[in-house]
Amino acid sequence: MKITFAILLLTLFVSPLFAQEEDAEGCKDSSTLSRMKSCHIRSCDKKDFDQAQIPTGSADEQVQVVEGEVETIIYECADNVSFLQMARNAENALKRAGFTTVYSGGGMNTYPTYSARKGGVWVNVQTQPNGGQTYTQIVVHTKEMEQQMVASAEAMEADIAKSGYCSIYGVHFDTGKAAILPDSESCLGEMAKLLKSNASWKLQVEGHTDNVGGKEANLKLSQARADSVRGWLVSHGVEGSRLTAKGFGETKPVAENTTEDGRARNRRVDLRKL
Repeated sequence: MKITFAILLLTLFVSPLFAQEEDAEGCKDSSTLSRMKSCHIRSCDKKDFDQAQIPTGSADEQVQVVEGEVETIIYECADNVSFLQMARNAENALKRAGFTTVYSGGGMNTYPTYSARKGGVWVNVQTQPNGGQTYTQIVVHTKEMEQQMVASAEAMEADIAKSGYCSIYGVHFDTGKAAILPDSESCLGEMAKLLKSNASWKLQVEGHTDNVGGKEANLKLSQARADSVRGWLVSHGVEGSRLTAKGFGETKPVAENTTEDGRARNRRVDLRKL
């Protein structure tokens, strides 16, 4: 009886030492890559659309910026699980699943990291001593953002009343061309509505580009695009005498041209009140 009681006490005190910690509430493994044994989820986050930097080399600037559904999971493992073991397990599992290695090495923080890609899916596993033996797993399913915000005549009017101009991102062109794409109709319609509801206004349509290509070519392209927008507005009932068009090329950026997001912000049409 005494022996049985002693064993029971030992079980009560020892078992918790070997019990794996529970995952953070609401977290679960990614469907793309499962966890290692002896690891639990410390935290997780999932965004329907976001941006992630996937290491492609050991230097800080050697990254691939990808956009889409981003899932981030931080795992904490037992002390006997090494950082190299974490990275190699991810590498082997992804290779077996048909992924192509993008980078395998020391990573941006000198600890082992592994990046891979299969079609529109990117995976990065970065190891780090973040208060324990941990690794961060990032999975990105690339996709285009679903546009939910619409440029309205009222919003344009408010911007012009406040600062004298407004920047418009809903007018789209083919790369290197000035022909307006069909998905621009709604935004152009709001521009026409703005002008018709403010009959005394005279506006300058201004074209802007990013810095991809030659400066002279970008200047000509921005002028041609500004002319195209002005021509569309005139053909839809706006008096031509109320509108001028001017291209500025890459000379007036509103963001850095070092990222795709920055270049996209620089490719725009402005309406400026004269």
